[in-house]
Amino acid sequence: MLAVTYRAATAPVIEASTAGLIEATAGVAADIKEEQTGLIGQAPVPEEQSGLQEPPAEQPQALAPPGAAEGIPPEATVPAAEVQATERLPPPNWFWITLGLCVAALAYLYLRWNWERLEVFKMLLTSFFPLALLIVAVLGSIVFGFATPSEAAAVGAFGGFMLAVVYRFTAHWREKRPNGGSYATIAGTTLKELGSIVKESSFLTAKTTAMVCWLFVGSAIFSAAFALLGGQEVVEKWVLSLDLTPIQFMILAQFIIFILGWPLEWTEIIIIFMPIFLPLLTHFNVDPLFFGLLVALNLQTAFLSPPVAMAAFYLKGVAPPHVTLNQIFGGMLPFMGIQVIALVLLYVFPQLGLWLPSVLYK
Repeated sequence: MLAVTYRAATAPVIEASTAGLIEATAGVAADIKEEQTGLIGQAPVPEEQSGLQEPPAEQPQALAPPGAAEGIPPEATVPAAEVQATERLPPPNWFWITLGLCVAALAYLYLRWNWERLEVFKMLLTSFFPLALLIVAVLGSIVFGFATPSEAAAVGAFGGFMLAVVYRFTAHWREKRPNGGSYATIAGTTLKELGSIVKESSFLTAKTTAMVCWLFVGSAIFSAAFALLGGQEVVEKWVLSLDLTPIQFMILAQFIIFILGWPLEWTEIIIIFMPIFLPLLTHFNVDPLFFGLLVALNLQTAFLSPPVAMAAFYLKGVAPPHVTLNQIFGGMLPFMGIQVIALVLLYVFPQLGLWLPSVLYK
């Protein structure tokens, strides 16, 4: 990372000289302007010449370089862009500061290193880091414009399949190789298990996709009926009649989404209730991107708030039997408080969420 950062920080500035192109373009534009001026002040055509006539015979001419009619030398008409590259720049101060901080962090890490931490690092290396790299590859390809969400999903599916292959093969190799198992036997067992894993994953994916699609169908019917009966106009008139300030509108909207996160999932909230708030953003002069960031952060409470907290059920599936669901819900309450504090900080300091999009998409 430091090597890539060094090359990016000291990359030479490339300047392209287009003076000749501008001069040649100006000559062509002046010539076109003269022709158009002539059309405006053209003398009337005599009556005996107003009929259709044979076009004048074109005399064959040798191909002349562009700009020859204007008297511009051939070598000065459309020159190639002169690229001037300076030498590599000296490293800036922030690079040396980052380098010093990284060296200090590594020194502190190795001073604190022991056998227990080495074992924990090995466990992280085999469990957390591959998944983290897979998440970074999927989301990073979308953020930096390398792939669309569908293509990034394909990358994630392929990466998950490869991780499954590596994990199963490694597990069987550790189990059977010391007992004299051959690589062919281990590979055959891995392929057999991968078939059942892919089959189960396909059924789960189809089940989840069908559930989401039916949710889309139901929400679309609800939204259409709600709009047809004038519900959206009633809500809009009610909000406008309150004569709220933009701050009060933001607080009201986020409070409603926070309360909806308790009985509903985030998909229902986005599909059903977000179209009600979107037409009101222009009236209160609220940036849609900033409003979307607040809503996305607020929707995290839908994962933590009972009774539909999906994170609680995920955790219950991997927790020991003596850990009850009520204990999990109780442990989630402080994190819900953290969500509220994060919402307040994001509203007070909008650049916490808008800085990265402004840098990537400016």
